[in-house]
Amino acid sequence: MSCPICKSKQFYVKDSVDEFETYEFTSKGGQIIFDGTVSNTPELTGENEIFCQRCSWHGPYKNIQNTR
Repeated sequence: MSCPICKSKQFYVKDSVDEFETYEFTSKGGQIIFDGTVSNTPELTGENEIFCQRCSWHGPYKNIQNTR
């Protein structure tokens, strides 16, 4: 999974309750790996909006789930 614009594998997702709280994650070998300091990681579904950490791309998780 990588960003469709810049090919970065680093993303973040906003908390569903507090939009100012974010959870950073990377994609490695098709697996989602959240930052090690996060204790309660959100469950990503196809509808979660995710954001690239490197460029301005953002969109539903389902749009990039199977990209490499």
